[in-house]
Order: sequence, then C-alpha cells, then structure tokens
Amino acid sequence: DGVSTISARMLARAGSKGVDAQRLALFPNWVDVAAMTPPDDLGVQAYRDELGLSPGSVVALYSGNMGAKQGLEVLAQVARLCAATRDGHAARSVQFLFCGNGVGRDALVTQCQGLGNVQFIDLQPAERLADLLALADIHLLPQRADAADLVMPSKLTGMLASARPVVATAKPGTELAGVVDSCGLVVPPEDPEAMTAAIVTLAAYPALRASLGQVGRAHALQHMDREAVLLRFESMLLAGARRAASGAPA
Repeated sequence: DGVSTISARMLARAGSKGVDAQRLALFPNWVDVAAMTPPDDLGVQAYRDELGLSPGSVVALYSGNMGAKQGLEVLAQVARLCAATRDGHAARSVQFLFCGNGVGRDALVTQCQGLGNVQFIDLQPAERLADLLALADIHLLPQRADAADLVMPSKLTGMLASARPVVATAKPGTELAGVVDSCGLVVPPEDPEAMTAAIVTLAAYPALRASLGQVGRAHALQHMDREAVLLRFESMLLAGARRAASGAPA
C-alpha cells in the first residue's frame, strides 16, 4: 500500500524500479530535537573545562564511529595543516576533538602524533550527547569519494539539531551536499586543503557559524524531528486505511 525510505536518493531508486509516486513516502532517520536543545554557555564551558580544552579555542568536533568508510585520515591532514600555518590566528585557534572508537582509531591516533591541537576522547554516555555536540563550534563530517549516495549519514541529524555548522566532504549533487550547503560548508572528498580552508573560514567568523547553525537546527526541526516524522508516518497509515475501507485502489 505504501513504500517508504530514509533518503531522497533511495526514494528515487524505488521510483526507478516502478513504484508509483503516489505510493512513495520519505521517513528519514529522526532526532529528538527537543532533547538536543543546546545547553547554556556555562554548561558548554563546564564540559570544555572538564575535557581540558583550551579557553578561547574554536572546537572542531568529529564524533562517531572511527571506521574505514569515513576516510578519517583527512582529519589528521587538516589538523597538521592548521598546526603548521605561520599566519592566521583563526587556523591556530582551532582545537580538534575526536570522539569515538572503532577499528580506524589507532591509525588516526598514529597519524596525529605530535600534534598539540588534537585531542582524543572515548565514546561519551548517551545522556551527554546533547552537551557533547553543543560544545563544538564546528562539526566535521568526512566521507570518502566513493561513498554511496543512498543513505544520509545518521550522525548528521544530531549535528544539525545542535545548532552548530557542519563541514562535510561530499560530491556536488549528492543529497548530503544539498542538505549541508544551507547550514555549513561542503568541500570535495579527500581534499585536506579545501577542508582546512572551510574550517578556518568558520573559525574566523563566529556570526557565520551562528547563522548557519540556526539554519541547520530549523532544518532538523522541520524535516528530521521525531514528532514530525512520526506524524507524517501516521498520516500515511490513516490515508491507507481510509482507502482500504472505501474499497478504493491502494
């Protein structure tokens, strides 16, 4: 009676396989936006102090699984470029925080050896997720160039709900690029120089970070909020039940 998917690209794929457009529905992975309300400045600073982050630094956060498909080596290259710069206060002010575990973590730690602007922490408790995402000034979302454009990265939902801008690596025309383009900066995959430039730009302009972050949160509230998605799901079920009761074709 109805076919749903979690991304627009998957929706298009279903249509290409012959599913009638009237039977298609998009129900993306959701986030509880209310639960992701950023804490006040004192709460953010308390968490930063707990982690020993430098006062006045611009925190660029990668939080999530450290596997092979993300192409995390670009993060080490970006951190090294920022540390090596001889001019530009913005680049020197960036503190990279890498949170998570996975098979790729040891390699990333090795690649970041000797960098004073990088800190690693383990996966944080779920009840601290909102605080963790809010302590960032910039979220980092790397992907390899060959990443499939069918499923949106699930970590994006929390990033947007946290009202912080995102720097994502994605090819032009992909669904990820289309979403992040309005609430962050998109750079080519596996291009450390371009990613460094995007991070430095956001580090230098706090007003830009704030405006992009608010656009991201508004997008999450309208399209990814749990209640909004479930209300659309309920509406689709009720419409199908009404058609069935009337004897109309599904």
